[in-house]
Amino acid sequence: MSRPVFELPRELEAAAPPPTRDGVRLLVARRSGVHHERFRDFAQFLAAGDLLVVNLSATLAAAVDATRGDGRAAAVHFSTDLGNGRWVIEVRPPRRATGPVPDAVAGERIVLAGGLELELIEPYPRQQDRPRLWSAAIDVTVDVPAYLARFGAPIRYAYVPERQALDSYQSVFARYPGSAEMPSAARPFTADIVIDLIARGVLIAAVTLHAGVSSQEAGEPPLPERFDVPATTARLVESTRAAGGRVVAVGTTVTRALESAVSRDGAVRARRGWTDLVLGPDRRARVVTGLLSGWHAPGASHLELLQAVAGSALVQRAYAAALCERYRWHEFGDSCLLLP
Repeated sequence: MSRPVFELPRELEAAAPPPTRDGVRLLVARRSGVHHERFRDFAQFLAAGDLLVVNLSATLAAAVDATRGDGRAAAVHFSTDLGNGRWVIEVRPPRRATGPVPDAVAGERIVLAGGLELELIEPYPRQQDRPRLWSAAIDVTVDVPAYLARFGAPIRYAYVPERQALDSYQSVFARYPGSAEMPSAARPFTADIVIDLIARGVLIAAVTLHAGVSSQEAGEPPLPERFDVPATTARLVESTRAAGGRVVAVGTTVTRALESAVSRDGAVRARRGWTDLVLGPDRRARVVTGLLSGWHAPGASHLELLQAVAGSALVQRAYAAALCERYRWHEFGDSCLLLP
């Protein structure tokens, strides 16, 4: 299974939120062919008895201005809550510079906006020569999500030149703050689309997976993430499968959560905790039979997850069509519905 190989023209990188959430384009890829639609018509591509699974995780204002121990300005991106006052973070240069700082060291103390301090403990994961992420210690009494809501801003990369409001990074399903970066596949949904789905007899269930920073180096696998698949969702997945309906995941986060809850007998059961599951050539999807996704950058590990659900040929065909038809990429871009 090889990822799609392509170059992404800069003009296809969506630089700001679209005028309306559901006005983005929707490419529907099935074995019978590829169709170009609008997201506001999403509901017509599912049927009564299908199950749509969404992510309840809300996006944190995870980027904070900071000052390093030697007085240099920096930015800190909060990624993952490890518990007991430990967070996975990335220390980056200030303003529009890209990538992590190259000279962070264990023991370095960093002062964040508002006076909160943290200390770099060790690279995350451990034993890296040139660490990008760090485990950092913060006062255990600090409510970090509340602190970030006051002093932080959403993480954004070079293709988004202007700061956007945190609401632009939330989906209609967002309930529990915890994702460093938006679970963006759900962003185009509106209340009207949800009502349309319900009216058609489509079931909707929820999981929670808090996504960490996704700016991995090329070839770097996804890091462990905290997730929760509740018993009600597990039962709905199993009843849908038994009745011959499709289990359609909204995003790679939902796919990872559901597939992490598959037991040895192949059934989905309630599960919560940490997942280090990597879907790809060695682990195909077992329960997810359809996937709604945004468009991922060349080399992203998410591409192998898409192929684990839909197969290499269909993903290749979808990406070729999207490039040909000038679809927009990244979190504010267009959508792809894979229905193998």
